Amino acid sequence: MHNDPASTAAAVLSRVGGPANVTSVAHCMTRLRLGVADPAAVDEEGLRALPGVLGVVADGTSSVQVVLGPGVVGEVTAAVQVRVAGQPVGPGEPLREGLRRGEATPLKTALRRIAAVFVPLIPALIGCGILAGLGGLLVNAGWLPGLTPALAAVASGFMALIAVFVGHNTAKEFGGTPVLGGAVAAVVVHPGVAKVTAFGVHLVPGQGGVLGALAAALLATRVERWCRGRVPGALDVLLTPTVTVLVSGLVTLYGLMYAAGVVASAIGTAANWLLATTGAVAGLVLGGLFLPLVMLGLHQALIPIHTTLIEQQGYTVLLPLLSMAGAGQVGAALAVYVRLRHDTSLRTTIRSALPAGLLGVGEPLIYGVSLPLGRPFVTACAGGAAGGAFVGFFAMLGDKVGATAIGPSGWALFPLLAGNRGPGLTAAVYGGGLLTGYAVGFAATYLFGFTRRSRVAASA
Repeated sequence: MHNDPASTAAAVLSRVGGPANVTSVAHCMTRLRLGVADPAAVDEEGLRALPGVLGVVADGTSSVQVVLGPGVVGEVTAAVQVRVAGQPVGPGEPLREGLRRGEATPLKTALRRIAAVFVPLIPALIGCGILAGLGGLLVNAGWLPGLTPALAAVASGFMALIAVFVGHNTAKEFGGTPVLGGAVAAVVVHPGVAKVTAFGVHLVPGQGGVLGALAAALLATRVERWCRGRVPGALDVLLTPTVTVLVSGLVTLYGLMYAAGVVASAIGTAANWLLATTGAVAGLVLGGLFLPLVMLGLHQALIPIHTTLIEQQGYTVLLPLLSMAGAGQVGAALAVYVRLRHDTSLRTTIRSALPAGLLGVGEPLIYGVSLPLGRPFVTACAGGAAGGAFVGFFAMLGDKVGATAIGPSGWALFPLLAGNRGPGLTAAVYGGGLLTGYAVGFAATYLFGFTRRSRVAASA
């Protein structure tokens, strides 16, 4: 079943109540995300027992996340979509409506839907970020001067138009016409906005960034749905798109771009102030709390903040801090491997999951090792807090460490690192944070991560 996505998809569907119970299908880098009409029909234990399933996040609501790991998740998702296609959710009910009606809290709904807007953008962010880093290295070294302008254009094209993709995905997620969401969001980055004055100041192309695009597309979706219910059918094809683009575009120009620009600037200012004045404490808190967010699947809600910082400053200073959580997890897993030397099954799991952990994919170690054992999960958080405090301390000294794209962490983040003191020092600070996370995660787990019974069993 490990090597057959079709079989894995069939097994997963059989344990979530069958294809007819699935209301939505999506995936991120490691997780298959399913919306279900009847949460009671989900067999969580059966899902966890499937070969190839690294973990399950299901809190009794209509959202189920099945952790499959990078690469595999895309193949299994495609196989699931084939089986779910055409399945009715209820009499006359669209596919996504089942998901919308069953969420437990508005906050969880909002976080998951915002994540659904940005998660599909991560592959492009990673690819363009790596190319941008490569281009920067070539420029600094003076190599291939004839190629670097073209490389810069390829790397920058997506970020220049990311607002359009955000608008498209927002409208798609919230029930509008995707191309209309993209059309309205495109206003944010159009050069012509420089001729528009709002609140006494000239607008700047890109002002408000992805936040402005998100707000514009949400408004466009509301306007479009309002029009659909009031415009006669014969005129709908002409009036609805026109009114949607006109009303939403004008409101975006004369209100949303300015407001989103203020919010985006506040995010950048707050991040810089936080690291400059309380960097060690901020790193400790962020590095220590990130694993629980990953466990709950809520870490994707941070993507808009990362993207805003990348748009403003060229890199996000938060991602390297958060990445330290994975380092603490690796250290904790190594301590478990050493202490529980007679647990052959667990040590096999650690050996198979450790390479992914070193590259920043933490779910295999979380669900396969630390979370089932309990205490090692807490001590792994301690390691992440120590690594975050290390990187944050250097930020207080003026040595910023950032990432030009989001998605990778651990050792996979090195090609994406950027800072204000040169690549050598930036890599050294980040590497020092990883080593600190490994060491503290290992020591804390080795000394405090086991109950008396587990220590006796380990020494037997």
